[in-house]
Amino acid sequence: MPELPEVQTVVNDLNEKIKGDTITEFWSVWPKAIKDKSLKVFQQEITGRKILLARRIGKNIFIDLSGNKTLYIHLKMTGHLLIKATPQELNSNKAKTAQEFSSENGKNYFEDKVNQYVRHKFFLGKNKVMEFSDLRKFAKIMLVDTDKISELPEIKALGVDAMSPDFTFQKFNEILEKKKKSPIGITLMDQHLIAGIGNIYRSEILFLAGILPTRKNESISLEKRKAVYKHTLAVLKKAIKLRGTSDSDYRDTTGAPGGFQKVLNVYNRASEKCKKCDTMIERAVLGQRSIFFCPKCQK
Repeated sequence: MPELPEVQTVVNDLNEKIKGDTITEFWSVWPKAIKDKSLKVFQQEITGRKILLARRIGKNIFIDLSGNKTLYIHLKMTGHLLIKATPQELNSNKAKTAQEFSSENGKNYFEDKVNQYVRHKFFLGKNKVMEFSDLRKFAKIMLVDTDKISELPEIKALGVDAMSPDFTFQKFNEILEKKKKSPIGITLMDQHLIAGIGNIYRSEILFLAGILPTRKNESISLEKRKAVYKHTLAVLKKAIKLRGTSDSDYRDTTGAPGGFQKVLNVYNRASEKCKKCDTMIERAVLGQRSIFFCPKCQK
């Protein structure tokens, strides 16, 4: 699942590429992804609305539209938003699937694995489209009132965003004090406490801080808590700068991979040598998720 840096990268791209555009049409081959409305009603309600701003809350994408409406999109495990300048012949074949269009026209426009699973298309004028690819069909789309986003149950349940000004060291320390018996590796990934951090960045943050994911919060000194906090901000900022991590199937809005996987220290590197001490990186399970760590560098 895309984590905070991947979602922020997508949001930054959307603001650069489609802010100010108007949705002229919507097409879908998987209307089950649209929640709380029928496909027909959804099409009617978004058509003609101008895109005002894209933003992120945790791992959720919000695209504010004119008329106090907002598109709420969660990419889930395999979702991708792709912005394209569309050939005229594609616009005239909106009812075709990506595979059908490619086969009939002998084009490589949809040749990669991301483009093979386009389920939805938001047409933005004559020559631009935002495609929503979702291999496993887990992603969701909702149209909500802009001024009621904070009332959505899944948003109300989120903790402080890891890149929010509200995520101060004082706030972080309060969270650790509240969850004294919890392992730090669980706390960092609990979206009800801190929103946005997933398995990739949890592993990298704790490696740089020199803390084992299994350490109980109560056993971590104030100095080490400050180190975890500092590296949380530093790792997330660096990952955003490098446009996210494509360790699995994440792609940006051009279909290109991110770059943070090139600088990973421990995540998914089990049985490889630690970059600091040459000890073999280990993998274990914590809270039903894999953790990666150096048994020598992390205590």
